[in-house]
Amino acid sequence: MSEFSRRDDLPGKQTSVWLETTLEGDGAIERESDEREGGDFRDAAGLLEGDRPVDVAIVGAGIAGLSTAIELRERGQTVVVLERDRVATGVTGKSTAKLTSQHGLIYDHLRREFGRRRASQYATTQEAAIDTVERRIDDLEIDCGFERHPSYLYGDEPDEMEREAEAARAAGLPATYVTSVPPFERAQAGVRFDDQAWFHPRKYLLGVAAELEADEGATVLEKTRVTDVTPGSPPRVRLESESGRESEPTRSTRLSARRVVLATGFPILDRAGYFARMYPKRSYVLGLRLDGQPPEGMYYRTGENYRSVRTHRDEDGELLLVGGENHKTGQGGPTTERYRRLLRWARERFSVRSVDYRWSTQDYKPADRVPLIGRAAPATENVFVATGFRGWGMTNGVAAGRLLADLLVGERPAERDLFDPLRFTPKASFGTTVTENADVASEFTTDWLQTLLTPDRSALEPGEGTIVRRRGKPIACARDADGDLHATSAVCTHMYCLLEWNDAECSWDCPCHGSRFGPDGERLEGPATEDLPSREPPME
Repeated sequence: MSEFSRRDDLPGKQTSVWLETTLEGDGAIERESDEREGGDFRDAAGLLEGDRPVDVAIVGAGIAGLSTAIELRERGQTVVVLERDRVATGVTGKSTAKLTSQHGLIYDHLRREFGRRRASQYATTQEAAIDTVERRIDDLEIDCGFERHPSYLYGDEPDEMEREAEAARAAGLPATYVTSVPPFERAQAGVRFDDQAWFHPRKYLLGVAAELEADEGATVLEKTRVTDVTPGSPPRVRLESESGRESEPTRSTRLSARRVVLATGFPILDRAGYFARMYPKRSYVLGLRLDGQPPEGMYYRTGENYRSVRTHRDEDGELLLVGGENHKTGQGGPTTERYRRLLRWARERFSVRSVDYRWSTQDYKPADRVPLIGRAAPATENVFVATGFRGWGMTNGVAAGRLLADLLVGERPAERDLFDPLRFTPKASFGTTVTENADVASEFTTDWLQTLLTPDRSALEPGEGTIVRRRGKPIACARDADGDLHATSAVCTHMYCLLEWNDAECSWDCPCHGSRFGPDGERLEGPATEDLPSREPPME
């Protein structure tokens, strides 16, 4: 998306440190273990023209998809992983990469709404995920900066923190109530979780992907876009793959597999109303160089507008990652201001020498705050899903891989009911579900009304976007960094909400369910599965 950005007044490269340090200039993956020309994983042709059956097709090569793939291989299943871009360039490559069972104020909530046993199950799966990553790093000899550190939750409500510490301890976690954190900001109280970890997520997953590619029973297909999944026995996956030849830019075909796993952030097949049970949020991260030493450990300030702090060590020294400024997708106002507020906050607490990176990411929050992992819908017995990680995808993604692998080989792990996507939890989710769906209805009505009453406007600077009317129909107009005008439909292809311009990422974002599109209409993420149709631009 950087080619559409005009925000030179914002400091730092508009990419995550994880992507910047593992992608070549042309976007090809750098992997010493891969001797194939160009460093790409093999394309679809070899697999699709073969006749061997595939046990499981996994859509998405982030931490959930690749964790599922390697867990399935350890259980003797053949797998193919389908990725529309490159390995771990989606949400995984834009996280703050904390491997921790500390997920905000979660354990007191789980104990109250789900019971002590479920809270303990959640805690156990998160701790096991950290240990799994550490073991796999050792087994595969992956150099990805894995380090054990304490993780702190802090805030200004001592009673709240004390309840959380007690609930976490009761769930079996190494949690302690403290009053002396963090070192850079005043807070009334906090909870310390010992023996947590951080790492470089993309280096880790490139190591996992290389291990899969060396295995005859696994295939990883990059630049392969899944456009549809048809449930059945077996389910079928429609996909398009780039050929790498100008004369044949894409190939479209179908792939059959005994089972399908959707690990795409939001499921591209929604037969269970996920759009009404989760809501999307965007958050922002700055990579900062400091004068002096950054704080040890990981920190998370709870509240409506959270703050996240952790250190990353690289060849240039130490980088402080500061995150926060979350908001519902498409409802954040001028998003460039989010970076500016985050930087002001950091400068008030640290001696900031430079801003090296800035990036944003998107997560989905289930109404009852527990991820959705398991069978995708009542009538789709061969399609499974992993979604709703609520911003804590590093451990939940690894946990999802193990849980899905167990389910797919016929096992019945104890935690399956807690994470079951088809669970019914009215006590824990009713209030949030009603509020969020009312917000969607309000956004849909208000945005359409504003567009119908707004006069045509087409004067745009590079990097700007706006919606204009032509004969009452909304058209999304945006100029790229070169000044070229792009015009598409302004209506989301998912459920017909009007899109909003995201000036920090230069994208069209849906305020209803979180789909996102480039200025040229290309689908970037979210429940929508189709690009925006092109439109004739207004007269310049």
